[in-house]
Amino acid sequence: MKLQVKGKNVAVTDALFAHAERKLGRIARYLPPWDELTQVELELSVERNRSIERNQVAEVTVWTKGPVLRARESAPDMYQAIDGAAHKLERQIGRYRQRRRRNRGRHDALFATEELPVLPVESEDEAEAEIRIVKSKSFEMKPMTPEDAVMRMDLLHHDFYVFRNSESGALNVVYRRRDGDYGLIAPDG
Repeated sequence: MKLQVKGKNVAVTDALFAHAERKLGRIARYLPPWDELTQVELELSVERNRSIERNQVAEVTVWTKGPVLRARESAPDMYQAIDGAAHKLERQIGRYRQRRRRNRGRHDALFATEELPVLPVESEDEAEAEIRIVKSKSFEMKPMTPEDAVMRMDLLHHDFYVFRNSESGALNVVYRRRDGDYGLIAPDG
């Protein structure tokens, strides 16, 4: 497992790096032993707004052969934020492995359930919860530029907008980021 720690508005000290390595290293035991290419990126930041009490933020992204896992936690202390993000990741992995175990006959096993320890689940309701699609929409996609898509997204007061890019012809998504800027998701190729 490769760990990369970045600091945004905060210096990454050796103590912070060691703490992150210790806490996030625990999730490596829940990942498959053959998945040596797992990359973990931790971004530490400090919110500059004085009215925010929990201004220390830890965002973790884990790239595995299977899903990409993400967790974001804020706390008054950076060490607590790292602990909270690591705990969220452990719960995500537990839910994912339980879902894989339930669907084992239908898909190839991504995680070998016999070799890896079982993660505790918060409650029985959470373990039994299944993914349900409760609403479906369809609409015509007219080609437009990303700037036009951002304008339409703002007019609709949505956090994201799916559109057909007039330049490439591919389906793209624009979204509002936490920092107030906008992002664009486009397929490769």
